[in-house]
Formats: sequence, C-alpha cells, structure tokens
Amino acid sequence: MHSDPDKMLKKHQQLTHSEGVKVASHTQRESGDWVLHTLMLEGHDVPFKFRRPKGYQSLKGQRVNLTYYAATESVAGFEMEIMKVVRIKRS
Repeated sequence: MHSDPDKMLKKHQQLTHSEGVKVASHTQRESGDWVLHTLMLEGHDVPFKFRRPKGYQSLKGQRVNLTYYAATESVAGFEMEIMKVVRIKRS
C-alpha cells in the first residue's frame, strides 16, 4: 500500500480521500486467512470495507483518514453500493 494519499489520488482518478471522519460502527469477521472489516461512518449510509491479515482494535468512536473508491457487491441477489478502503489511518 502507498502511504501518501496525494500520490495515490493523482495516479488513480477514481479514489476519494476523506480526513477526520468519525466511525459510527466497526465490525470484524474472519474470511479465510483474512479478517474482513466493515465501517459505518457518521453522515454516510454506505459501508466502508477493507481486509487485513489479522484483527484490529475497534475503531468505533474514533476519527480516521480514509482513501477509498466506490464499488458494488451482490448481497442476497441484489446489488449494493459499498466503498472499498485502500488506506486507513487514525487521525
């Protein structure tokens, strides 16, 4: 992963960067060798998802900086908009 969001944004036009957003909820569940993390952010009604090789301390109530892009996921036979997180860091 790249560490500089400005370089990432210049290289990939579809990326969005948000700073200081508050995490309303954070769930983690195992998915094979990975842990799937789902965040809900205050003021957003779309889940933000990312994977890590291991668990993470809860981010609920924390402020984070995110770099992400929009994607769709099929859930129970219908398409749902999600945000795929490519970089997350506490602010």
